[in-house]
Amino acid sequence: MSVDIGNRLRHLRLARNLSQRELAKRAGVTNSTISLIESNSANPSVGALKRILDGIPIGLAEFFAFEPEAPKKAFYAAEELVEIGKGPISYRQIGENLFGRSLQILKECYQPGADTGKVPLVHEGEEGGIVLSGRLEVIVDDERRILGPGDAYYFESRRPHRFRCVGPVPCEVISACTPPSF
Repeated sequence: MSVDIGNRLRHLRLARNLSQRELAKRAGVTNSTISLIESNSANPSVGALKRILDGIPIGLAEFFAFEPEAPKKAFYAAEELVEIGKGPISYRQIGENLFGRSLQILKECYQPGADTGKVPLVHEGEEGGIVLSGRLEVIVDDERRILGPGDAYYFESRRPHRFRCVGPVPCEVISACTPPSF
């Protein structure tokens, strides 16, 4: 039996209106630790998970016994998209609770010069997107392309990748990834 610790933790954190930063502060860990666990990129030790759960607060037994309902909502108004980005990159996610879902859909907005970072992203799964406006530089492995409106990308996410808005106007993208990585 496999337990999705990341989505379970994300669901409980959001249900209690805690940011990743606030939970990390309460638990005495870095917010990147919370992010890595929630994206299922890292598996915490039992001790680390207990410290994190103490910050919610919820016990280990209750955490593993808890079974949130899978979302049943099918339609979302623009104002219901959940902001999960920060700074010059906005990631607006369709649906607050991704528990039990295998696809994450985002409306992304990169301000001019915004970049996902010098260290390429790498995670399991696949992702794709289509540029709605502006220009987006996409680097996958050693390939580099500048995409404009109507252009798209699709690749295995374990290939190192990076995104950057080029040009004087914001870049908007609709993207999807599986499994959810935020």
